Amino acid sequence: MRITTLKQVLFFIAGLSAVASAAQAADFIVGSKSFTEQYILAEIYASALEQAGIPVERKINLGGTLIAQAALLKGDIDMYPEYTGTALSAVVKGELSSDPDKVYQQVKTVYAEKYHLIWLAPARLNNGYALLVSKATADKYHLKTLSDLAKAAPQLTIGAGAEFGDRQDGLKELEQVYGIKFKSFRQFAKVGLRYDALAAGQIDVANGFATDWQIADGQYVSLADDKHLFPPYFVAPVVRDQTLKAYPNAEAALNNVSALLDNATMQKLNAAVEKGKEEPADVAQAFLREKGIVKP
Repeated sequence: MRITTLKQVLFFIAGLSAVASAAQAADFIVGSKSFTEQYILAEIYASALEQAGIPVERKINLGGTLIAQAALLKGDIDMYPEYTGTALSAVVKGELSSDPDKVYQQVKTVYAEKYHLIWLAPARLNNGYALLVSKATADKYHLKTLSDLAKAAPQLTIGAGAEFGDRQDGLKELEQVYGIKFKSFRQFAKVGLRYDALAAGQIDVANGFATDWQIADGQYVSLADDKHLFPPYFVAPVVRDQTLKAYPNAEAALNNVSALLDNATMQKLNAAVEKGKEEPADVAQAFLREKGIVKP
């Protein structure tokens, strides 16, 4: 009887060791939402983790915010890049604010306490909303700010994503804060199609994002949000707390990469994929080699 018990104990200990080894060997799963910038960011973060000796699996192009969030909560992924303003409005459903620190601290606290998800250090990359017009339209109507746009809006057509009509920081708030009422609204699922329509004169105003590569081309005028309607959209890795415990060197690896990212850098990376037709993984590798994270 005693021998059997000892065998059982030894088997139990061996089983625990196997489970522990399997847990340590489990891949760090990096996910992303479904647009170019997310693909690039996910590849950058994944490669940085690999350079730190962490085994990585990629699950790119999951879908929208709520799908990525659900995957994180279920453990289907261990992290993905998220934007502070998006988390505030779509997940936390908190009061909008233009204060970057306030928004970051609010989402960081709620995610940690309610979901056991950790917001790491944010990058200087703020992919906030931008309303853009052609230089000709800006000159014709003397447009520099959204307050200027309010005067001309009844004569203009805006092109935007479907969600812009319903979001807290979309058309409704533009009307409430600035008194902006457009002549008409056209929906475009993809940002690139809005710029195409703007260039073709099919719309007068496009809803874009601050890291769109088209802005860096200098063809369009981004109107200043002079009343600070739009919340900040700084990007940061959001990670399951138990994953950070399993891989204690992951946080430094991810934060080091975030420190290298800003709007101008992201515009160039987005351009390489969307304009240059390069693969997101190749663009990410080239960026990390340039920064010395990945050795040539």
